[in-house]
Amino acid sequence: MEATWQEPNGKIFREAGQATEVNAQGGLLEMKTYPAVGTQIEITNLLSHESSHARVVGVRRNAEDRLLGVAVELLVPSDTFWGMNFQLKKACADLVKLEYDMRSGTVDQRVLGEFRDAVDNVRKTAWAVQEWQERQSRRQDPQSVLPLLTAERIRRATQLCDAITAASAAQEVVRQTVGIEEFLQAVERVHQSLLDLFKDREP
Repeated sequence: MEATWQEPNGKIFREAGQATEVNAQGGLLEMKTYPAVGTQIEITNLLSHESSHARVVGVRRNAEDRLLGVAVELLVPSDTFWGMNFQLKKACADLVKLEYDMRSGTVDQRVLGEFRDAVDNVRKTAWAVQEWQERQSRRQDPQSVLPLLTAERIRRATQLCDAITAASAAQEVVRQTVGIEEFLQAVERVHQSLLDLFKDREP
């Protein structure tokens, strides 16, 4: 984010910063130089290049009275101004709320468990997208996010395999189950790939 404002003496300030704890009404800006409460500022999203006008409505300090940031209120509330990260957080929060509401219903616990796992996967993937964008904006290497995605994919695959094993033991998976042959072939390919990966490991 970049904030621009004019001081009472006419001097123009332009300061880069980080937006945190954002919502459709505003957010908290962390910068090196801060405008006074009541100042109208222009905020530019450096990723989307979209600009919006806001008003400084307060300050936040820590226990040592050090200024942590200024709270700003968008003059025109927006669900999209803060960019994809805010929309992802909002979508994840909505999914978590939906899951919570479903608990009080009559949904089978197995179906609810599948939904909970799917929401968890979405949240972790959304976090990876946010990390990618934030590292890009800070001119850091975003490629470092990819190993985290791979680790999450392996965790999820392990979880699914355990669930399918349990379903097979309960005779919920049979030879006529749709897709079971393709799944077997995929497991065999993964098995061979892992054998090659660990071929130098001592027995």
